[in-house]
Amino acid sequence: MFKFLKDVVAGSVAGVKDLPYNIGEPYSSAWGSWIHSRGTSKVDGSPVSIFSLTGSNSGDGRLTAGRNGVKRLRTVRHPNILSFLHSTEDEIIDGSSTKVTIYIVTEPVMPLAEKLKELGLQGTQRDEYYAWGLHRIAKAVSFLNNDCGLVHGNVCLESVVVTQSLDWKLHAFDVLSEFDGNNEASSGPMLQFDWLVGSQYKPVELAKSDWTSIRKSPPWAIDSWGLGCLIYEIFSGLKLSKTEELRNTASLPKSLLPDYQRLLSSTPSRRLNSSKLVENCEYFQNKLVDTIHFMEILNLKDSVEKDTFFRKLPTLAEQLPREIVLKKLLPLLSSALEFGSAAAPALTPFLKIGAWLSPEEFNIKVLPTLVKLFASSDRAIRVGLLQHIDQFGESFTAQIVDEQVYPHIATGFSDTSAFLRELTLKSMLVLAPKLSQRTISGSLLKYLSKLQVDEEPAIRTNTTILLGNLATHLNDGTRKRVLINAFTVRALRDTFPPARGAGVMALCATSAYYDAQEIAVRILPNVVVLTIDPDSDVRSKAFEAVDQFLQIVKQYHQKVNNGDNTDFTSSSIPGNSSILGWAMSSLSMKGKPSEHTPHLSASSSAPNISNIPNATSMVADMQSTTMVRACSTADIVDEPAPVSPITSTTDGWGEVENGILEDEETNNEKDGWDDFMPLEDLNPPPALASIQAAQKRPVTVTHTKPQVPNMRPKHVTKNEDEDLWGSVSAHPPKASLKKPSGGLIDTDDPWAAIAAPPPTTRVKPLASGRGRGSKPALPKLGAQRINRTSSTGV
Repeated sequence: MFKFLKDVVAGSVAGVKDLPYNIGEPYSSAWGSWIHSRGTSKVDGSPVSIFSLTGSNSGDGRLTAGRNGVKRLRTVRHPNILSFLHSTEDEIIDGSSTKVTIYIVTEPVMPLAEKLKELGLQGTQRDEYYAWGLHRIAKAVSFLNNDCGLVHGNVCLESVVVTQSLDWKLHAFDVLSEFDGNNEASSGPMLQFDWLVGSQYKPVELAKSDWTSIRKSPPWAIDSWGLGCLIYEIFSGLKLSKTEELRNTASLPKSLLPDYQRLLSSTPSRRLNSSKLVENCEYFQNKLVDTIHFMEILNLKDSVEKDTFFRKLPTLAEQLPREIVLKKLLPLLSSALEFGSAAAPALTPFLKIGAWLSPEEFNIKVLPTLVKLFASSDRAIRVGLLQHIDQFGESFTAQIVDEQVYPHIATGFSDTSAFLRELTLKSMLVLAPKLSQRTISGSLLKYLSKLQVDEEPAIRTNTTILLGNLATHLNDGTRKRVLINAFTVRALRDTFPPARGAGVMALCATSAYYDAQEIAVRILPNVVVLTIDPDSDVRSKAFEAVDQFLQIVKQYHQKVNNGDNTDFTSSSIPGNSSILGWAMSSLSMKGKPSEHTPHLSASSSAPNISNIPNATSMVADMQSTTMVRACSTADIVDEPAPVSPITSTTDGWGEVENGILEDEETNNEKDGWDDFMPLEDLNPPPALASIQAAQKRPVTVTHTKPQVPNMRPKHVTKNEDEDLWGSVSAHPPKASLKKPSGGLIDTDDPWAAIAAPPPTTRVKPLASGRGRGSKPALPKLGAQRINRTSSTGV
């Protein structure tokens, strides 16, 4: 007994070992004696279907028919015929008998009867899906009969399976044989395994085994009868038990009834060809069949037809069966976009249909295609992706954004199209939180530095807004170096009023990141200038900002008075979620400047800006040439760029023309904000301040002949360490200067050490009327003898 069990287990293990697939649970139904089971690949775990047929010995007739089915399925290829993957035979010795099992591995499919129950379609959607499925099976039967000269022999409900994309496919090729009607010498059975076909599915001539009549009939006669049986079974929902049931047509659609009757004609020569059924039947002309057929031959359509189709598809998809749209239409759209046969308009229906998926399915079926599309060189595709970034951007992982998506999006920052630059800028609101600090500091901030001086005012404004939103994602060192310089030197000096307003509001929104020293020395002096701005909205924002920052400084004052020496931080937390609403607007907006300049208010009693109202139309129409020129000219004439009391007169972020993507170690020192110095670094020492003041002293110029004074050095004290500039700053300047005598410098004059000596001689005036256009003689240096004799006395 133990030896018997050992042999059985050994045989089973050998059979499983030879099959590189795992056999799972079987389905409840299958064609003939086959068992249809689920399965997975041992290599990658991908799903498959495994059909198995077991016989008592190798000479079993069913095994012979099964081998015929394996051979036919391997050699006959068609989109509507089940795809073959692998096959093998296994022998299991069971005591004195031997059992042989044939395995066929195919693409993952499900019996049609079970799938129809699972879908549960009703009404118009059911008829459309049945029409599409019958359309595919009729195509497969037509291919076998008309193109290959083959007869399937048993087209019925069990011989049809459904793929994961809900396609109907024909299989069960055990009875499949060549049609030899043209061979007059043939006299035996044409279908060798016709005994496997149930009597209820046999037409009259096949039931009588009238092979002479069959050979005289068209090659599609037997399979057209089978198509009629299939139509009856799917609409009645019942398996055909006897031929007489085919007369019950109550459940059939009226548009299909005439062709159904012609398929089941008692005269074989009068039966409808399956190819004519697809071409002529009104039943197959519906939205679902037309939509899927258009997608399958998309490469043959011109651009106008494609654009028209994809613009109508979002509305059409809502009217089609949801399950079919998700499992069939969505993969077709994905492939078309991936391989370039679909244009940018296909993105809209692709994303709309993808939104119907669960998050897990969306990450599997949609996101991989979107990642590939970001590498597309088609500008229209890139624009479409950026316009819908808010729909799928959150689904990207940080690694995918940083390594695969951002490098392609970043090219839009320097694109020649202003519209694409603006869309790229807006996309960073969604993607920037997923970027690494290395990418933000080494690449993104450099692009934003260039965009803040972009020729388009809306882009400059939105760059400031984006920087305010990114503040929470920057490290402390980057915030210290970037925010104040970007907002004060560039944004507050912009000639476009909404850009200045955005700079003020960005400072308010990020107030929690500044200490009292920065607010008092670097922020308030720049904001106060805008309280006399020509634009009333900017002025109101400036006053509110001044109140807010003064409140923070007062908190610091109270804290110091209370003896608290801990580091001071503002009690306000920036409401970054509401920043973007200030000025994010499209370049294609139309309207007057006054219509796009909303009043934004911030609480003056507390720095928190969570109460700021949303104003999405702050940026005016950038495509209106008259409006842009009017705004720019008014700002330049009425409000020259104020000179910052705390920064240099350079651009603001420095030169970032080259090296956008250089090594981070080099770029971190030249990212555009490092050329700013606080006020305390620019204050000169007292001695130097006195010298600079003395150099600004006006010098009276007279027409005298200069004389070189006696520049003997002033007597210096013996202490060599004494500051030589001390005498300049020690004595305040007097109201009048003493005239030096004897060529010595008056020690009581603090300006004498650095001022030019007064002249001691006069220049001889030119005689009037002597010579035309005569030039005065150059004065000579040194002591000269002056001839005072009158010219008349010579």
